[in-house]
Amino acid sequence: MSKTAVTLQNAPKPAGPYSHGVVANGFLFTAGFGPQDPATGQIVPGGAAEQTRQVLKNVGAVLAEYGLDFDDVVKVTAHLQDLADFAEYNGAYAEFFTEPYPVRTTVGSQLADILVEIDVVAALRDA
Repeated sequence: MSKTAVTLQNAPKPAGPYSHGVVANGFLFTAGFGPQDPATGQIVPGGAAEQTRQVLKNVGAVLAEYGLDFDDVVKVTAHLQDLADFAEYNGAYAEFFTEPYPVRTTVGSQLADILVEIDVVAALRDA
């Protein structure tokens, strides 16, 4: 199996030894992204909806690197600091995805100073 790491300038800098994404076996796997503005590195202000939008913009930058968009996503894993924010997160999430929707797992997690973290798996178009 070959794999290709993806690291972008227009996505938040990784906080550790990991890539923004990896391409392998016809899929693009992204890292878990938080709501950091890539230009400043700062967490965007606001609640779960604003943070979800920024997280998905960050994920979208990785998808775009391979000519993909949210219609190519087949799996989403989302972590919420507080599951009581689900409706707010879900409303913002729905702005990015259309039917047929990818499968999704949303769990409550102890996150460090953020409300939302999301990673995705997307199918490459030429695979």
